Amino acid sequence: MIDIVTAKAAGTVDLRDIEQLAVELADIAGNEIKAALGGLLAVRYKTAATDDALWRDPVSEVDSRVETMIRKRLADEFPEHDIIGEEFEAQRNGHDFVWVVDPIDGTTNFVNGLPLFSASIGVLHKGRPVVGALWCSVSHALRAGVYHAAAGNKLRFDGADVTPKVNPDVRRKLAGVPELTAKDASWETRKTGSAALECALVAAGLLQAARFASPNIWDVGGGVALVQAAGGVARQLQGDTWTPMYRFEAGQGPDGTTDLRYWRRPLVVGRPNAVDTMCSPVSDPTI
Repeated sequence: MIDIVTAKAAGTVDLRDIEQLAVELADIAGNEIKAALGGLLAVRYKTAATDDALWRDPVSEVDSRVETMIRKRLADEFPEHDIIGEEFEAQRNGHDFVWVVDPIDGTTNFVNGLPLFSASIGVLHKGRPVVGALWCSVSHALRAGVYHAAAGNKLRFDGADVTPKVNPDVRRKLAGVPELTAKDASWETRKTGSAALECALVAAGLLQAARFASPNIWDVGGGVALVQAAGGVARQLQGDTWTPMYRFEAGQGPDGTTDLRYWRRPLVVGRPNAVDTMCSPVSDPTI
């Protein structure tokens, strides 16, 4: 476990300081999102298309503005940390600490006014998720707020401890899976359109598990930290085998370069017994 790390020439900082800044940045992102919701947003698409059905990956003016704000703040507070964000491909410098930022996870929901989205901020140390702060539009408290945690500490929501509870009288619990397979038969399926939000709901105990076909690192980097802090686990698919996930590894980009930004693997997060069930071998290997 990481306790103290050298962060600034003036002294040292521990993960609680990093968590505090992550929460502040998530709050800032949330305020920007709330202020913009309901207005006419400027929206562009990362890949143009001639068929309306093929328009994918929208980017709103809020996505770009929030990530720019976060990058400027991190450059001031932790210039020796790297940043991976969804909207900008900035040069990384090989530092041990990497912030992974998705200013709005669930942008399609956001631009359509559907209030299911999250601002996700995660911090990795040598690939290991150590801090997560996710502003979520919905929560166990029936309001927007920030789920946050640092490695070795409890899951919190706006500063208050969160203890996931299981009601034994509820026989059909919920899981964030795109479709039910034989091994998912004991759950009802729910998908929100935001991987980060689903990770937070898993951490809070509202979903027993969630499965993602090919998430980006900024979609789940912060969420995995929350799930682990709440006593959950994560597994990723390597070849044909689901293996415990302790850290994110670099992946290969379209130009052949290798970088943490290009990590992208099928992922399952959740309560240990639910993850065991979801990752058990069955005849239908559908992800």
